[in-house]
Amino acid sequence: MIENSNVLITAWDNDRLVGVARAITDYCYCCYLSDLAVNQDYQNKGIGKELTRLVQEHIGEEVSLLLLSSPIAMDYYPKIGFEKIEKSL
Repeated sequence: MIENSNVLITAWDNDRLVGVARAITDYCYCCYLSDLAVNQDYQNKGIGKELTRLVQEHIGEEVSLLLLSSPIAMDYYPKIGFEKIEKSL
């Protein structure tokens, strides 16, 4: 999973891993942010937002950053700048 990712950005508190953002991208059209996780003890400190910003900085402004999320996390992403798009069938 990690080996085949194009982007892996982590957040650390000394030697403790506290957050991770993992993405797959073509570096020209879109980037799929497949995982964004922050240790529960470190949530609400801006770590997820910063990890997302660093992914966007890495891929560049011309690449669209996309994600799919579990229903539980759907309220979080608009708070850090994502626009929720309702899918229609």
